[in-house]
Amino acid sequence: MNQVATLVFHGRFRVESFLDFVRHRADRLALHAGIGTVTADCIEVSVAGDEELLDAFELACSLGPIDCIVLDHCRIRTIESRANAYVPRSGGL
Repeated sequence: MNQVATLVFHGRFRVESFLDFVRHRADRLALHAGIGTVTADCIEVSVAGDEELLDAFELACSLGPIDCIVLDHCRIRTIESRANAYVPRSGGL
């Protein structure tokens, strides 16, 4: 079943590096992703797709690229959808 989830990552980020990492992982997992809040210590990402792939995306991003340190992350919202879910792309993703 498809889901839409909003993930919030807290840590010390090189923003462009982390966003490139997010884009690459979303593309590899065939997920739709949109960027919300972006600061040097907080990045919010909304993703849509298969539940298991969302879990894999969350795990990969929690490890992050080597030049970023993810200290904590959480899902602040998850919506189940029977149809193909779509997340509008915002924030230049």
